Amino acid sequence: MPAEWAPQSAVMLTWPHPGTDWSGSLAEVEPVFLDIAQAVLRFEHVVLSCEHVVRLQELERDLNDYAQEQDLPGRVVAVPAPANDTWARDHGPIAISGGDGPELLDFRFNAWGNKFPWEKDDALNRHLANFSSFGDTQLVPVQFVLEGGSIESDGQGTLLTTSECLLTPSRNPSMDRAGIEHLLGETLGADRILWLNHGYLAGDDTDSHIDTLARFCAADHICYVACPDVSDEHYSALAAMEEELQQFHQANGQPYRLTPLPWPDAIYGDDGERLPATYANFLIINGAVLVPVYGVPQDEDALTVLSGLFPEREIIPVNCRPLITQHGSLHCVTMQIPAGVVQA
Repeated sequence: MPAEWAPQSAVMLTWPHPGTDWSGSLAEVEPVFLDIAQAVLRFEHVVLSCEHVVRLQELERDLNDYAQEQDLPGRVVAVPAPANDTWARDHGPIAISGGDGPELLDFRFNAWGNKFPWEKDDALNRHLANFSSFGDTQLVPVQFVLEGGSIESDGQGTLLTTSECLLTPSRNPSMDRAGIEHLLGETLGADRILWLNHGYLAGDDTDSHIDTLARFCAADHICYVACPDVSDEHYSALAAMEEELQQFHQANGQPYRLTPLPWPDAIYGDDGERLPATYANFLIINGAVLVPVYGVPQDEDALTVLSGLFPEREIIPVNCRPLITQHGSLHCVTMQIPAGVVQA
């Protein structure tokens, strides 16, 4: 499984529509998706699907106009496709690289353990493949529930994940840790799996996806969420996670370089529930890193830290305050597609 910083051909977006939980907030959330799509189009293609055909046609026209203005025509791939929701990170295909080029694996998706309706999302990759959205690249079905947000790859055979997510019985009840490790070795080429047993975010529906907590920013470097406030409900779990990360070693036996990310002020929804704001939910694309910001004082510190972690890439902030009202952020609504798949 390639690292996210490997060359890409596109980013996949599943557009919100009135049949999703975004129905009452489309005016707030669609501009976030547009900001993401326009930022990506500067560097690579966008594979865009939407259940509402008329809205899809409008988006295709507007985004093509934007790409044309940037002198980057032909970068929008738009497909009408049914969807329950918008979390492309978790229902999108997971790429592997092989001797004959990239393959896209179509793992099962059951909405984080049957928490929400999922049948349309589970069929979405096959729908896109039928429209040749992935060119000639093979889409390989895998009868195992796995969300892209639950795993991080260093591109060299090491995966980072959480036991809270992958070992939840509502995903793959017949498989234990050893069985899951074997399957991920067979399907994703994982030689090593680093399991975090601590760490969570309030308001998270995913059972502690790794992409909200800790991320590879190089093969020898992990950045992670750190909570300095001892009075915060997250303090103990995230301190324990930090200790676990300090005990991890690379395949060569060396410890990882570790960088804590800023801890944003608490953000609450209209119902008083704390929302899962995290700067770990950034997206690496060709030449840039898209960083979620939330309108809090720590945003600038987060941009500075990530600029230091990715000095060769442009750092692009995206206001994701509307996204976290549905308990996800920037990385959660995107899925990168490797180079050699989506063509102009």
